[in-house]
Amino acid sequence: MRVMVCDCVLKLSYFLAIFLFGNYTIWKNVVGAECVFPFHYNGVDYMECTTVDHHTAWCGTHYATGGWQECNVPTSAPSTTTAPGLPSVSTSSKNLNETDVRHPSTTYNYCKCPDKTVPGLEGNQLVCESLNAGDCKGQDVSVCQMDKINRELQSLDEDLILQPYVVLSLLVALADALGAVSEVNGDPENLTVHGDAMLSSVERLVSALVEPILTERAIDLTGKKTELKTFSIGKDTTVNGNLHLINTNTDMDIDLLGIQKANNGAAHVALTTYKDMERYLQPELFHSENDTIKIMMSSVFSASLPKTANKALTQPVNFTLHHLKSLDPEGVLSCVYWNASAWVVDGCDVTQTNATHTVCTCEHLSTFCLIMQVKQLPETDQMMELLNRISVSIGLVFLALAVMAFSFCRWKAQVNITARLNLCISLFLAHLLFLLVQEFIHLIRPHKILCMIISGTLHFLFLSSFVWMSVEAVLLLLAVLSLKLVRRNVGFHWGYLCLIGYGAPFALVAVSAGLKHDGYGSDRCWLRHENGFIWSFLGPVCVILGTNILLLIITVIILHKTLSYMKNIHSQIKDIRVVVLKTVVQFFIIGGPWVLGFFHHGNTVLELLFHVLNSQQGSFIFLIHCVLNAEVRQQFTTICRG
Repeated sequence: MRVMVCDCVLKLSYFLAIFLFGNYTIWKNVVGAECVFPFHYNGVDYMECTTVDHHTAWCGTHYATGGWQECNVPTSAPSTTTAPGLPSVSTSSKNLNETDVRHPSTTYNYCKCPDKTVPGLEGNQLVCESLNAGDCKGQDVSVCQMDKINRELQSLDEDLILQPYVVLSLLVALADALGAVSEVNGDPENLTVHGDAMLSSVERLVSALVEPILTERAIDLTGKKTELKTFSIGKDTTVNGNLHLINTNTDMDIDLLGIQKANNGAAHVALTTYKDMERYLQPELFHSENDTIKIMMSSVFSASLPKTANKALTQPVNFTLHHLKSLDPEGVLSCVYWNASAWVVDGCDVTQTNATHTVCTCEHLSTFCLIMQVKQLPETDQMMELLNRISVSIGLVFLALAVMAFSFCRWKAQVNITARLNLCISLFLAHLLFLLVQEFIHLIRPHKILCMIISGTLHFLFLSSFVWMSVEAVLLLLAVLSLKLVRRNVGFHWGYLCLIGYGAPFALVAVSAGLKHDGYGSDRCWLRHENGFIWSFLGPVCVILGTNILLLIITVIILHKTLSYMKNIHSQIKDIRVVVLKTVVQFFIIGGPWVLGFFHHGNTVLELLFHVLNSQQGSFIFLIHCVLNAEVRQQFTTICRG
């Protein structure tokens, strides 16, 4: 069953205007308003700007007032358009030599089909079609929807012309369907197939968007995952020089006038930028001779000449691409195009680059991106990775033993183990998750949301371990100040301690995610270094380490002063000394390695110490609090003997 959508909504306003004001309206010029399509003038409905009864193109802006204005055909622009460090491009003067197309004035809405239906076409009208069980033939519904939309678009007649809102609605539907498919089956090969299918469907939609015109027409459609700009010129165009199309993160310079002269005075160009397409057309599909790591540095984008018979370029096209990731000084940049199954270098070269932008000069149009190759880890780094995995695994074993000891062994009533137990739990979960992520990073990385969740969880767990270390230091200080033994609760219920130990780091992570959620999910599923987001972890760590040092110094000073008048209770002095000594040692074991983290970059010895000491935190905790504790050691011996 086909259900007609959107036309009644889009046309209701001008039908009402016709009813109220008749076929003839007293039109008046309203500068700065937006065009309204369709508009009604002298008994005719217009879907685009017209030159009827006026020396240049104009459009209706408001029915109730009869407003109109001259259409905003871009013929001038700001004086320069330049990427930092790259040569500027002149775009305005009396002898205009370049047309800068940024944001045409018309804004289009899109329509969305109800559940269990998919968008389709009936002629050139948008319809919603019911999805029958027989259509899918055992396929998942999302895959079935994607395939049905693609089949519909691939069968479009080459001469078909669609209204912008129809094209935008289908673009949004394609993006939604592709996202649903990736959630069902994240296999890289499956993602590549569907990503390539979307490129083909978008190309057909772009072709259906443009139509012959006498002067100029620019269309800008922005959907959830796509940004599309088209520019058409006819025989009476006023454009001079090269055309400059500007999308988010992607600029295009093309000699459209030269192409127009080779096509009987008419030519169309389109620039489509995709968001998150690297998830489907992954940089690893760029097969180079050297065994390197591939990183996608730009958005995936398509450039085409729709409904243009002679597509030969009169001069190379320049694309200015904004870097989405930090540029490695030793990395090799390549401008590549998509050939249905892989990224290929052919007819496209890097001509200029700086820290933030790269210019690709291409002799043909296609779907492109910028890929950076960096060298694989040398053998020494691979050995470091292996050593890190082994040492983290050993540390996990001893953390597990420490958790069991604190949970099941009998401790003196004076010993508070709440902070120590939760410290070990936080470290165990953090190290275990870190080890699993690094082992399966190649499977996790394509799933951006999962990677962001993992990095946020690691952020929370590592912060939690530092907070619990501070809780233990505070409890120790309170015990010394009250001149009492460290009791199990020391005036605080374990529930309140857990609220502090887990609530504080959770609040920090929540604030960090709220302010900049895209700071999570680096290439290693950790915090990104861009814009200083890594300091959402390092900042609290520095504050906690500094606070703990101050607390322990105060504790040691107070304890030293207290010893002079506590000679009559020797056992109490001994217990407090032992607890303070173990807490100080524990502080340096847990906090010390993170201090090395600020300085180990580029130094193999410090990097080795950083990894080993961090991974063996559980081993040291088990040694200090369990192995060197005679009572716990005795209980373990009893358990082992049965």
